[in-house]
Amino acid sequence: MFNSDFSQEENVSRHSLTREVDLINRDPKQINEDAVKVNFEDVIAEPVGVHSVDGVWKASHTTFTVSKYCCYRCLTAILGIPLSLIWGLLFACLSFCHIWAVVPCVKSCVIESQCLSRIYSLVIHTFIGPFFEAWGKMYSGVKVVLRKET
Repeated sequence: MFNSDFSQEENVSRHSLTREVDLINRDPKQINEDAVKVNFEDVIAEPVGVHSVDGVWKASHTTFTVSKYCCYRCLTAILGIPLSLIWGLLFACLSFCHIWAVVPCVKSCVIESQCLSRIYSLVIHTFIGPFFEAWGKMYSGVKVVLRKET
């Protein structure tokens, strides 16, 4: 069983390292669907009755689009690989901490809380429950009458 699990993990790991990168659909899970879709029309708009010269409007559109494209390309060329390295290290550290610290700590807390829960239940059923049941029986005959004084 252990050998089969190990070979399955090895296959999954090998697959994730050797699979082809999709150069067409670079956001298959659409994690940036709403966040960074910013076009000229999303940022600059002229209301009816206040329009600039058509040539200025077209040049502004082209300038915005080209500068955004070129700036993004330059930033990714300069910072893409270093930031990928940093994010890879960060997520490796997070995975390590989650696997080797968080999950064992949570499991330990669950085990301890089950033990404390049993002790708490024992105390409640042995001492507190009978105490309040006795008080309830003692005062079950008490009747309270409310009168309104005028």
